[in-house]
Amino acid sequence: MSAPLPSALRTRFQKYIEEGLSGRAAALRLKVSPATGARWARQVRNRGHAEPAPQGPPRGRGKLAPHQAFLEELIAQDPDMTLFELRDALADAEGVRVHHSSIANLLSRLGFTYKKSLWWPPNSAVPR
Repeated sequence: MSAPLPSALRTRFQKYIEEGLSGRAAALRLKVSPATGARWARQVRNRGHAEPAPQGPPRGRGKLAPHQAFLEELIAQDPDMTLFELRDALADAEGVRVHHSSIANLLSRLGFTYKKSLWWPPNSAVPR
């Protein structure tokens, strides 16, 4: 998806609309497409401004959002649980089936990290 046109251009467009020009006429003056002018004019009428709407999916919602506390509680009880164990516990307790990477993404957003630790047998030389 491309980036929205600059806010300065949208502000100039809004001033033309407030002066009484149509969306098409204001678009032609600013050298944007007439369809864009009509869409921005509709935004100015409905919302009072022509600023771009946020792009992408809405944040904070999703399949796992209602189960966030449950997952945090599981991790607090056993910090060494794997993603697959978390997935299975969620499916058993709540009846929610998700991919383990979805759980990993949620935990990452919550600030949980995975620290790799190397295990070496005692009294052995560490390879270099």
